[in-house]
Amino acid sequence: MERALSRSSQTTVGNSDHSDALSPHSTSHSCEDEGQPNWLAIEPPSTRHGLSRSPTQASRRPSPSPSQPTPDPDPDPPPPSFRDSQFAIVLRRQRARPPDNSGLKLVSALPSRFINLSNAFEFAGWGSITRLKLAKADLDAGAARVEALRRARVLGQFTASALAGNAVLGSVFYALPAVVAVSGIYSPISLFVATLILFLWRPIMEELASALPISGAPYTYILNVSTKSFALVGAALLILDFSSTAIVSAATAAAYLAGEVPSLPFPTWVGAALVLLIFTVVSLMGVRESARIALAVLSLHLISMSTLIIASCVHWGTTGLGQLKANWELGRSTGGTSAASVARQIYYGVCLGMLGLTGFECTPSYVSKIKPGKFPLVLRNLHIPAIILNTLVMLLALALVPLDTILGGANVLSVLAAVSAGRWLRVWIVVDAVIVLCGGVLTGILAASELLSQLALDRVLPPLFLLPLPLTHAPYVAVLSFSTFSALLYASAGARLAVLSEMFSLVWLAVMLLFPVSLLLLKFNRGRLRRSGARVGLGLGLGVVLGAVGVAVVVVAGNVAYKPRTAGYFAPYFIGIVALFSATQSKVHLLRWLYWVYDQYPSLHERAWGDKLVRLTRRLKRQPVCVLVKTDEINTLFHMVLYVQKNEETSYLKIVHFFEEEKGVPSELEANAKILDEAFPEITVDLILVDGLFDPAHVAALSHHLGIPPSLMFMTCPGPAFPHEVAEFGTRIISL
Repeated sequence: MERALSRSSQTTVGNSDHSDALSPHSTSHSCEDEGQPNWLAIEPPSTRHGLSRSPTQASRRPSPSPSQPTPDPDPDPPPPSFRDSQFAIVLRRQRARPPDNSGLKLVSALPSRFINLSNAFEFAGWGSITRLKLAKADLDAGAARVEALRRARVLGQFTASALAGNAVLGSVFYALPAVVAVSGIYSPISLFVATLILFLWRPIMEELASALPISGAPYTYILNVSTKSFALVGAALLILDFSSTAIVSAATAAAYLAGEVPSLPFPTWVGAALVLLIFTVVSLMGVRESARIALAVLSLHLISMSTLIIASCVHWGTTGLGQLKANWELGRSTGGTSAASVARQIYYGVCLGMLGLTGFECTPSYVSKIKPGKFPLVLRNLHIPAIILNTLVMLLALALVPLDTILGGANVLSVLAAVSAGRWLRVWIVVDAVIVLCGGVLTGILAASELLSQLALDRVLPPLFLLPLPLTHAPYVAVLSFSTFSALLYASAGARLAVLSEMFSLVWLAVMLLFPVSLLLLKFNRGRLRRSGARVGLGLGLGVVLGAVGVAVVVVAGNVAYKPRTAGYFAPYFIGIVALFSATQSKVHLLRWLYWVYDQYPSLHERAWGDKLVRLTRRLKRQPVCVLVKTDEINTLFHMVLYVQKNEETSYLKIVHFFEEEKGVPSELEANAKILDEAFPEITVDLILVDGLFDPAHVAALSHHLGIPPSLMFMTCPGPAFPHEVAEFGTRIISL
């Protein structure tokens, strides 16, 4: 791009294609001398020194009378202000394009990193400018998509609570033994404090869900408020968390069964694999059917726990405080009586007691399936029972069961049931444990399938992850892939439940840390986004969000300090998944590296491997993305194109503007689109002017017409007065 300054008296010439790019104060003249470059001129009113003077300044300078001599120029005129200099004459040469728009941009102007091979595939073709009137078939498809999204919100507060509730309330079976091992007699205090901490997270999760009610959270939250690379880190944590939820639940269920039935014909790891297999099949039945099964399982669990609590309270009333006093003395003698030792035991108990809340993080992952206004009720339905169940059951266990028995690794709740009411209740609790923990497996699988489907829509994973079953519409490739990964994770840990449980605690806390971080980024980067609901209408105070971040960091530090090997278990799995996602997100970069290596060995060029790499690279890069724009401001358009360049592997960008009448098209949009098309030689920038309203139905119709999924259509952040829900668009928000 060539720019020059000229005096106002200079003749200006312009390209007729850019006549609408001139400002209201400019003058232009067309010149089409063959062989001469085409120029675009923006010319202000002429002034001294070749610079314009503002109207105010001009009015203040008196004009000399005819009888007075003209004053000499200022010997040392002051430099122009920014306001003055911005009106300088700008001459811009618009590079001539091939007649058929098929030529490459700057293919000979830039140096190549390839010594022996062509780098033509690095450069995209010229873009085009088109006007589009959507056909009836496209409009019908768009309306059907929006209606399908609305019909998909089928989960009420109880069915939605059940999907995550089995994991949240079923975690009591593996959280209590872990807490009592480190906190001893102070375990009820630790569990009570741990469950109260969730009061910090509930309003955070509510505000996020009200602003962005989309599935796959918190990955999708980060994707809409930050970069895609950071979002993929969150996705890696979520995959580990969902897999740990499924495996720990399945292995704990098998362990409970093996503890009560020693004569099982198969080892514990086989039982865990069978549980995972059975509930993989259940999850293929679809979300609604799975939610109904989960609700039945959760209802049985609540009845079982209520029966256990009542029987334990009755038995405690008849036996008195003797066992509790004995446990108290034993716990103080072994754990220490100093204030520091007591505080340390309670602190470590709080850190591990957060395991009793696992499953909460799964709820936002299917928030798009929950009916409007029900999400806060879902969180309440999960939190309040968790406080009562974890604290009260732990207290009853210490009041009725010897501490040595609890620390000996026995199935704590089944022992409590046997002490309270006999064998019949013990068998009941074991059956309930197996069933509800299986429900936790279902929670992990369903949450993971939603995330994997979203990653496929974002082109991180192949499109086959979206393939549905004909009858239930369940994404069977995503479900089967996740179950296979979970089985491999269990096998790589040597089928040791202790290893996965320790890693699970750290993964879960890392995922929970993503929620306040996401809200901080939302407030900073997308503060204009509308929130719905009375409680979150004004937004959450910054102190609460920062407090949640601080608490999460302290609890993570406690887990690592108590067992440093926990971080060792966590790191390789996390790094491996991040590396996998980074590779799938950077396919073109990896192919370019392979092409460069191939270029270094000319003896291999006869095999035409380079042509295959180039064809594959071009096919991957020509997958289009779309940017929905309202303004023609060049800085806004530039930053949106820059976002696409940094976050998506594509050489094909479509800038789309919806208009209802001709005068609604911004005057500089076409000229600025051409500037961007030349400024980014590796991206073809098309401009599409769509005659129609900017609403969810028309955006979905455009998605159908262009063959671009809504998740790859980007837009700026809408303001609080925006009349539509962001979730109905399905687009990504990429700027303030």
